[in-house]
Amino acid sequence: MSFFCSISGEPPQDPVVSSKSGHVYERRLILKYITENGTDPITGDKLEEADLVSVKANPKTAPPRPPSASSIPALLQTLQNEWDATMLETFALRQQYNSLRQELSYALYAQDAAQRVVARLIKERDAAREALSSVAATMNVDVPAAGGDVEMGDADQEAGGLPGEVLKQIDETHQKLSATRKKRKAPEGYATPEDVKSYTAKHTVPTLHSPSPAGITSLAVSSAHPSQFLTGGNDKVVQLYDRDTDKVLASLKGHTKKVTHVALREREGDSTLILSASADKIAKAWAHDEASGEYIPKATIRTHKGELTGLVVHPTSTLMALSSADRTWSIHDLNSFSQVYRAPEFDDPFTSLAVHPDGVLLGVGTPGGSIRVYDLRVPSQLAAALTPSSGTPFTVNTFSFSENGYHLAAPDSLSSVAVWDLRKMKISKSLPLGDAFKVNKVAYDYSANLLAVAGNEGLRVFANKSWEELVRFEEGGEVSDVVFGAQSKEIWGVTGREVRIWGAAA
Repeated sequence: MSFFCSISGEPPQDPVVSSKSGHVYERRLILKYITENGTDPITGDKLEEADLVSVKANPKTAPPRPPSASSIPALLQTLQNEWDATMLETFALRQQYNSLRQELSYALYAQDAAQRVVARLIKERDAAREALSSVAATMNVDVPAAGGDVEMGDADQEAGGLPGEVLKQIDETHQKLSATRKKRKAPEGYATPEDVKSYTAKHTVPTLHSPSPAGITSLAVSSAHPSQFLTGGNDKVVQLYDRDTDKVLASLKGHTKKVTHVALREREGDSTLILSASADKIAKAWAHDEASGEYIPKATIRTHKGELTGLVVHPTSTLMALSSADRTWSIHDLNSFSQVYRAPEFDDPFTSLAVHPDGVLLGVGTPGGSIRVYDLRVPSQLAAALTPSSGTPFTVNTFSFSENGYHLAAPDSLSSVAVWDLRKMKISKSLPLGDAFKVNKVAYDYSANLLAVAGNEGLRVFANKSWEELVRFEEGGEVSDVVFGAQSKEIWGVTGREVRIWGAAA
């Protein structure tokens, strides 16, 4: 039978056994351990030298007596002592390692249990909110937006809902627009799919913005003055241009990074506003001064902590929506330029933004391929999540609501566009564009008869319902943004530093 020391793991030269635990040790090692700790190294119980019982070994295997002079045996004895110290330290480290593993396992278990409790509480909270909303709707009772507990200023706007006067504007706009839209036919005078088939290049506005860094990032066309259009560029500048006179009407500076989105607020009785959003995390507004005819700075909005990925003027014309890579979206008053609501943080950053033509629904795109739709009357609750079945991950960098309010067009993969039926919350049609096609922008026209898709291989226009490809423009290369002109008789697109306009031949 062989014995092995419980500390060093080697056969002991002078074996002893603990009368308390029964473990075998090398005498010199256990005596050093007892001197320093006073406990059994395996069980942790109190242990004294008197508790050790010698195990009789064969005299032939007994080690020689240690020399008393400086010699090779003396050096070997010194090395032996160092080895013993190393074994003791290794054993102590092993014990600490096992103890830390147990503590880590317990901490991970406690964290997992806490997350499960929090998830269950959030689920119960959401269920209670839905039940409260259902009861309130049945009894025709308004639910307080802030919960009726305490006033918390801006934090209350984030946790609750929009102010009452803003909700009233949204509701009045919704009722007015939805009532006419449901029975509305395609507006007279608008271009038909057959007209679009004959569209060709009409005009090109070259060399807009600075050549370094070059490129136009966004485009907006004026509805009040159809020859005027607004562009934002990589050069951090916003430009208002008149096609008829071929002149830059305004060159607006103030951003420190590229401009990601531009928009015009044109409302009868109010001054025209130029709005811009940028990668520098801020949005800016310029107002038209009737006296000087120039656009003067009106406001700078610094609500978000990440790059702004969307800017939309609400159908009320008194509100503006912003989305950001900081995982939130917000609503702002265009009269006071104050924030009226900011959504709680989501798990992922938001990559695009659009508002339903009736003004009640707001959608934001995500890097995971889904579109989250919120009802602005109860903005803290998710109204719907539109997620295609495609297994390949992609970013929703653009989507567009149809003017009739029934459909939504958005990428459903890296190289195709889906048309969602909002009445059934499912995809009614998917338009494949080719494996090499990368979608940059999708846009419905006002008549809801045309759908434009801009990408790295040019611009394509489809007919609603039949989904026939009506025309394809590839001469300018990649199209980064697209807008339908007045009555859809022109289609405007951005290619590099140029703005191209397609329409019927003169």
